[in-house]
Amino acid sequence: MDLNQTYRSLVLAMAQNQSIKHLVLTRGRNFARRFIAGDTLEEALQAVEALERDRIHAILDLLGEMVTSETQARQFQREIIRLVQEFAARPYPKYVALKLTQLGLDISEDLAFSLMVEILSEARKVDCFVRIDMEDSPRVDATLRMYRRLREAGFDNTGVVLQSYLKRTEQDLQALIPLKTPVRIVKGAYKEPPEVAFQDKRLVDAQFVLLCKKALENGLYTAIASHDPYILEEMKRWTAEKGIGRDHFEFQLLYGVRRDEQKKLAAEGYTVRAYVPYGTDWYPYFSRRIAERPENLLFVARSLIQG
Repeated sequence: MDLNQTYRSLVLAMAQNQSIKHLVLTRGRNFARRFIAGDTLEEALQAVEALERDRIHAILDLLGEMVTSETQARQFQREIIRLVQEFAARPYPKYVALKLTQLGLDISEDLAFSLMVEILSEARKVDCFVRIDMEDSPRVDATLRMYRRLREAGFDNTGVVLQSYLKRTEQDLQALIPLKTPVRIVKGAYKEPPEVAFQDKRLVDAQFVLLCKKALENGLYTAIASHDPYILEEMKRWTAEKGIGRDHFEFQLLYGVRRDEQKKLAAEGYTVRAYVPYGTDWYPYFSRRIAERPENLLFVARSLIQG
């Protein structure tokens, strides 16, 4: 296990401590706003407008995951449909992300499917794309089953996320090629055991590039979701060399991270989207962002000390 992976595992383990969670929730909120657009949809839409002024599009995501009751799942569904409808009133490309455990996947796949059908039906009316986020490894099979089921039901305004740190992902990508699935390639942000995930950052990075190239070579519209300067430059170089048009892929970066790079890519004529999360259930997402870079933990510590 390399130092990056050791750091990430330590931070994700610490994030489960209830005392640390309470401290961050009560005193780390100001720093969290660096990565999260706000508590409300209205605040998120303001962030969208600011991004659009720089020719950066948005992926709106109402934060929430792993609900434990059907009531919670239905509440999230209502809010996501409201998000789609409010977003539709704006003159921007419509793109929403969600997690299936937010819609009760852990309770019942049939429940999550029925809620997704209603969301995708509403989204289709307003030309909104809905990305199904990938969660931790025990939920990959159920997520891919759900995607296939939705496609069989006639919904093509959705796609999935594939994580390069999972050892299974190349096979998963191969299986999605016949469906011409729009894919979003990420490195992966959950704590995973060595049995299922690469633990060396160099391997994860190499797999990321391999997956992006394989997806593009097979005609899949590919969202390259990385802040890594080497990966961004390599994908720009390779797509130009292969004659792959810029209408076949896009770059996706996180809200509040490498904003200058987002502007630069957009100015160069690439499609760029920023992943814009919002909502009150921000702690799990925030923990994964802190686990990505040691510098983030230092900023949080300073924020907690200063109160």
